[in-house]
Amino acid sequence: MTAPKIFGIAGWKNSGKTGLAVRLVTEFTRRGYRISTIKHAHHDFDIDKVGADSYRHREAGAHEVTIVSGTRYAIMHELRGAPEPEFEEILARLAPCDLVLIEGYKREPIPKIEARRREAANRQPLAPSDPHICAIAADHAVTDTSLPVFDLDDTGAIADFIAGIVGLEEVRS
Repeated sequence: MTAPKIFGIAGWKNSGKTGLAVRLVTEFTRRGYRISTIKHAHHDFDIDKVGADSYRHREAGAHEVTIVSGTRYAIMHELRGAPEPEFEEILARLAPCDLVLIEGYKREPIPKIEARRREAANRQPLAPSDPHICAIAADHAVTDTSLPVFDLDDTGAIADFIAGIVGLEEVRS
């Protein structure tokens, strides 16, 4: 099996990563591609509601809980004190697709775009110290770089750039 095409979106908290990721998923899907995403969370998160059957299964000690319906399925894996899985391990669990968009994982050696917003918690640029950042998407002028700079809301142009970087072939109708 060939490795999936991957592209990351990196940036500090409130830099516009999630909004850009959502718009890119919409754009690539509109173009006919099958897109998967991986989002890294730095905090204890939960997608389960207290009292739900799946929550009760996890609380009882289940290692993995799978919820299945006619519309979707989800697998929750409890680490129970084990270390966070490596990026490659998570990537290997995904079903085949045309492109995996990665939100977060700013330290992974993958091609990525840096999202920048004036409202970001930290405005220290990542690009100067990360050779894997190949472009910047910002809501303000960026002049201190030789990298391509996109308006953070120019989803079409950013999608075209990503498609070129990862080598996405045009979808045949």
